Amino acid sequence: IDAFTERLDRVFTHPVLGMIVFLLVMGGLFYALFAMAAVPMDLIESTFSLLGEYSARHLPDGPVRALVSEGIISGVAGTVVFLPQICLLFFLISLLEDTGYLARAAFVMDRVLHRFGLPGHAFVPLLTSSACALPGIMSTRLIPNRRDRLATIMVAPLMSCSARLPVYVLLTSLLFADRPLLAGMAFAGCYLLGALAALITAVVFSRTWLKGEARPMVLELPSYKWPSLRNAIFTAKDQGVAFLQTAGTVIMAICIVMWWLSAYPHVEPPAEAVALRAQAAEVSSSPQQRDGLLARADLLQARAEQSGTFAGKIGRTLQPVFAPLGYDWQLTVGVLTSFLAREVFVSTMSVLVGGSTDDEVDVGVIHRIRTASREDGTPLFTAATAASALVFFVLAMQCLPTLTVTQRETGAWRYPLIQLVYMTTLAYVAALIVYQGLRAGGIA
Repeated sequence: IDAFTERLDRVFTHPVLGMIVFLLVMGGLFYALFAMAAVPMDLIESTFSLLGEYSARHLPDGPVRALVSEGIISGVAGTVVFLPQICLLFFLISLLEDTGYLARAAFVMDRVLHRFGLPGHAFVPLLTSSACALPGIMSTRLIPNRRDRLATIMVAPLMSCSARLPVYVLLTSLLFADRPLLAGMAFAGCYLLGALAALITAVVFSRTWLKGEARPMVLELPSYKWPSLRNAIFTAKDQGVAFLQTAGTVIMAICIVMWWLSAYPHVEPPAEAVALRAQAAEVSSSPQQRDGLLARADLLQARAEQSGTFAGKIGRTLQPVFAPLGYDWQLTVGVLTSFLAREVFVSTMSVLVGGSTDDEVDVGVIHRIRTASREDGTPLFTAATAASALVFFVLAMQCLPTLTVTQRETGAWRYPLIQLVYMTTLAYVAALIVYQGLRAGGIA
């Protein structure tokens, strides 16, 4: 066993081979995340579609039915549908930890982190931040040096947390529909981009206002063993329940608020929609033509109603700020609401586009968002827009609780304010470069 462990460690802890193995393991993990979670995702989508159809059929027409079917069910479905990926992610990570491999990964990463001004002890907080930045930041208490601890806290939110997972799944699915391999590669790329941004930011901080050299890490490598399926299942269950408990109340409240903002005040149908309905009433010889005119009128009225609502007015007011990134007012509202919780972006978009297409009620959340259009008839999510939004959410500080925990752990508000400013600026500039670059390259 010792000889076997030694042979494995020669590979897993090698400066070059160990890094290659680490990247391959992470790539395989994220591919499995997409491929294995497809069936339960479809089941959840179908269940919520049936609930929406049932409520629309049995509840009396009015605000209550609209709130339940278009606000609560549609909004909650937009987040719960991604629960399989979250549980599967923690299940696979738990298996890797039980085998003893993650300790070897920490040993390999210590060499990398030290070059970027971070201590080897930062690997655990950064890895924890891949699940949630809150426990990741709190786990920096184990770092003895204050300078090292502060540097880790400042870059930890750049690691892709589980709250970003629903956004990643949505946007990578929009970019690579029905191509799980490419979607998995893009998904892994999001985690890699966040990690690289954290390392580069750590270098900048270590050479400016957090000058100093990180201390080396001393780590005892555990022996290899078979992973415990029982522990992995319980870990996945606990993390899934925690995700629903922590995000559930916020999502429910924001879904109700967003439905109200996107449903009121009521506006009169636009003149073009009225004219199309009048034209359809005169068409009797061609049912297909009549249905087409009515569908066009319904779409124009839905867009006019959304544009005139409170959410539409807020989005239109701030939309010029995000226009260079390719966002319309609907995407702008989604970005703003996601500051309270990143995963709310999916629910917000699901609510906002719920009435903007003529799809049937049983169309899935992702398909409904994928087929949504803007007021000029162009797709809401082009390839350039989806890529821009993906980069923005990888780098942006879209988490109010993280700022609160940073203040509590550092004892000063200037540190979370620095986090907010530098991460938002970084996200905006990177998303701008991606969108404008893709457009210049003819990928719109």
